[in-house]
Amino acid sequence: MKPTPAPSHPRSRVFRRAVCAAALCACATLPPTFAAHWPAWRGPNGDGTTTTVKNLPAEWSPTQHIKWKQEMPAWSGSSPVVWGDRIFLNTPSKEIVAAPAETPPPAPPPGPDGKKGKGKGGGRGPAGGSIGGQELLLLCLDRATGRELWRKQVDRGNEFKMQHNSSSPSPVTDGTHVWTVSGNGLIACFDFAGTEKWRFNLVEKYGVLGANHGYGTSPVLVDGKLVVQVLHGMKTKEPSYLLALNATTGAVAWRVERPTDALRESPDAYTTPAVAVIDGRKQLVVLGGNYLTGHDAATGAELWRAGGLNPKNDGAFRVVPSPTVRDGMIFAPTRKIPLLAFRAGGQGDISTSRLAWSWTDPRTAPDVPSPVSDGPRFYMASDNGTLTCLDAKTGAVIYGPEDTGIGRTWASPILADGKIYLTGQTGETAVIQAGPAYKLLAKNALDGSYTLSTPAFVDGEIILRTGTHLYCLTQ
Repeated sequence: MKPTPAPSHPRSRVFRRAVCAAALCACATLPPTFAAHWPAWRGPNGDGTTTTVKNLPAEWSPTQHIKWKQEMPAWSGSSPVVWGDRIFLNTPSKEIVAAPAETPPPAPPPGPDGKKGKGKGGGRGPAGGSIGGQELLLLCLDRATGRELWRKQVDRGNEFKMQHNSSSPSPVTDGTHVWTVSGNGLIACFDFAGTEKWRFNLVEKYGVLGANHGYGTSPVLVDGKLVVQVLHGMKTKEPSYLLALNATTGAVAWRVERPTDALRESPDAYTTPAVAVIDGRKQLVVLGGNYLTGHDAATGAELWRAGGLNPKNDGAFRVVPSPTVRDGMIFAPTRKIPLLAFRAGGQGDISTSRLAWSWTDPRTAPDVPSPVSDGPRFYMASDNGTLTCLDAKTGAVIYGPEDTGIGRTWASPILADGKIYLTGQTGETAVIQAGPAYKLLAKNALDGSYTLSTPAFVDGEIILRTGTHLYCLTQ
């Protein structure tokens, strides 16, 4: 289908109070780190791409191309991050099953989408399995063998929220320390030996986390600051905000509220900010609450804002996929449609002045997986496992939708070694040749368990987390 212009968004009273700044005219993602590091969710650039990792396997099976596999205490949507010989990941503890009573109460059976499996630790997950124990842990593993080096309890209190639990945020590392956030808002910093350096409680400081389906945003590192995004409103009257902590000490560097006029569930976002250099100025690109905004990374001040993401002002328009910034373009997925693409730059309200194209086909747009771009092309995976490729500058269709055959998909696609890796909820991964023509290279199954996590890619290895194990895959 052809892209259509997005409806313009009127300037609201909330928007007129937003902070504006100087004009922007060029955009680039942050420079990549070298191949031994995958320091954050969606990799060294935070956009799901890497140009330094080579010689990755395209095919594997439960008996082939597996360097090692390590059993996990429980399943989690948290993705592994890697620095050199260390792997870090969040997880609930293993569930301790008590001896059955004479008349045990029935477990709440989940529906096909997991909506009925709510409850504290001991409740059931979407596939009928355990959601894990009550301890929320940070694990450190040896990358060479998968052996666990240490585990630390970050928080306590695990709850099943729709299709994820309280361990969903992915950690982030700089090679000396690792930072993690629990779904209950507890932030902690550890060194590589596992020594805790500081902790910070968002709820005690700023009030409850009020997203309808629990907190799932991952932290980002920017110039010695740990930035945490809280966009919510369904279950709280507390404002949405961005918070920057001194990464070394945990002291508050800045906190700015992010205003929105979104209704009911629409203020809620499970997105992670993108970090980009725009006209020589480092910015945080934030998506959710009916708006896309750019913030000065040094101060948090809002520089620009785009509306039009929820043109019908739907009250159930929460956003899950994160923004992608690449080669002068900013891509803003929503609750499927519209997916908007903006030319980086401008100031104030850029809703129409910087809008490049809009995608309005709900069959192909993502509701959960975050899109990825190699510069000239834009790839988006739908929740049903199809892949569509568009011209990144114009939105014109290059190919798709193509059915990868892996079924329901919530992990985000990764572009590495000239290939796109897309992992479905059964742990099956489709490998597609990157480029202007669709070519499915392989479909690779592992253990069939409930999989939400996005893989990490380092030095010819893929670190892939399923519902039961962490795998290291090699050629």
